[in-house]
Amino acid sequence: MRESQFDTCVIGAGPAGLAVARALAERNLPYTHLERHTGPGGIWDIDNPGSPMYESAHFISSRTLSGFGGFPMPDHFADYPPRRQVLSYLRSFADAYGLTDRIEFGVEVESVEKNADGTWTVTRADGRESVHGQVVVCTGSQWHPNIPDLPGEFSGEVRHTVGYRSAEELRGKRVLVVGAGNSGCDIACDAARTADHAVISMRRGYWFIPKHLFGRPVDTIANGGPHLPMWLAQRVFGALLRIINGDPTQLGLTKPDHKLFETHPAINSMLIHHLQHGDITAKPGIARTEGRTVYFTDGTSDDFDLVLLATGYVHKVPVAQRYFGDEQHPDLYLSSFSREHEGLFGIGFVETNSGAYQLFDSQAQLIAGYVHDARHRLPNAERFARLIRSDRPDLSGGLRFVDSPRHTGYVDSGAFVKYLGKVAGEMGWRIQGRSPHALSERRELAGRIQEGRAA
Repeated sequence: MRESQFDTCVIGAGPAGLAVARALAERNLPYTHLERHTGPGGIWDIDNPGSPMYESAHFISSRTLSGFGGFPMPDHFADYPPRRQVLSYLRSFADAYGLTDRIEFGVEVESVEKNADGTWTVTRADGRESVHGQVVVCTGSQWHPNIPDLPGEFSGEVRHTVGYRSAEELRGKRVLVVGAGNSGCDIACDAARTADHAVISMRRGYWFIPKHLFGRPVDTIANGGPHLPMWLAQRVFGALLRIINGDPTQLGLTKPDHKLFETHPAINSMLIHHLQHGDITAKPGIARTEGRTVYFTDGTSDDFDLVLLATGYVHKVPVAQRYFGDEQHPDLYLSSFSREHEGLFGIGFVETNSGAYQLFDSQAQLIAGYVHDARHRLPNAERFARLIRSDRPDLSGGLRFVDSPRHTGYVDSGAFVKYLGKVAGEMGWRIQGRSPHALSERRELAGRIQEGRAA
C-alpha cells in the first residue's frame, strides 16, 4: 500500500485524464495517475479492450479547433483527423509534457470510497489501496452502451455499435443501423459501401451539417464569425442547409421537428451523398419485429440479417457510481465538480455541441486551480466551494434542447466556455494550458533563480 493522502488521484489516461494530469503538473501539484490499459489514448486506441472505436472513425470537429490549449494539432493533419492521427496526437501530448512516465499502466480501479475525514480511498483490482485528498474520475462516457429492447422477436443478429470495428463485418449482409448520431451516420456509410443492403432508421428528423462549407471546415466558419444572436444564426444557417441539402423528405428522411442546434449536431457529409445515390435507404422508427422482418412506423417493412444499435451510451461511473448519482447525466457543477462530495471531480461527462478537448482542458485547469488554492488554504477555495454547492447557471445559450435523455443537462458550448472564463477570471485562475516550450523556459528560469538564491 502506498500512502499518498495529500495528492490527487487521476483515474483514466484518455483525453480528459491527460488534460487533468497536465493541469496538475503545471502547478507542481502531486498526483497519482492510474490507467487500466497499456498506453494513453482512451477510446481512440482501437486495441483498448471495450473501446467503441472503429476503423473509419474521424473527429467531428476540425483539427484547428480540436487541440488542447498550448498544443495545437499539427498542420499536416487532415481537416478532420482519422483515429490514428488522433491517437498519435494524444500520445505526443502526453510525451511532450512528461505525463507518460508518471502514468501507472495496467492498473484497473475497483472502487472509490469516501473516508470519514474527507479523504478518498482508491482500491485497485488487485486489492491494493491508496488514500488521496482528491479524486478526478476520467473514465470516459462511451464505454457503457445504451441498449433499448427491439419490439417483437427479431431472429437475426442484434448488436450495439460499441463492438463494431470494421466495414468487413457488414459484407454480404442486409444491415439496419438504428440511430443517427455521428457514429451511427459513419457506420451507416460503411454499410452503404459494403453491405448487400443498407438501411438507417431514425425516430425523428435531424439537421445534417456538412463537414465543409466553401472549402473550409464548418466549425471554423462558425467560430470565426460573425457571431450572430442564436435566433438569427438558426434562421441563417437553417436556410443555408436547406439550400445545400434540399428537401430531406425527398430522400426518405423525416423533416426535423426542431430548430437547428436544438439537438446534438449530426456533422456528416456522406450520408446525404449515399442516400442520393441509392446506396442506403432512410426509414423512420421501428414499430415491431418478427423473424428477420422489421416493420417501421410508416407501415413499410424490410428483411435484415443484422441490426446495429447506434443508440448511444449512458454515463456510468462504476468505480464511484453512488457518489455520482444519475447514470445518464451526473449532477456536477460545470460538469466537473461533485456538488455533494468535496474532493470528487469528473471530466468527460459533458454533453455539448462542439469539440471536447478544449472544454476538457478548461475544466481541468479549473479543477487544478481549485485544488491548488485548497491545498494552500487560500480564500478563493472556500469562495469556489460555495459556488459548487449553490450556483446553477443557465448554460443553454438561449437554445431549447429537445426533450430526450441525451439532452438532459446538455449545454451550449459558447455559453459554457464563456461562463467557465467568467468564473476562472473571478478566481484568478487560468483556463488554458501552456505550451511545453513555455513550460520548459519557465522551469529553466525557476532553476536559475533557485541557483542564484543558493549562491
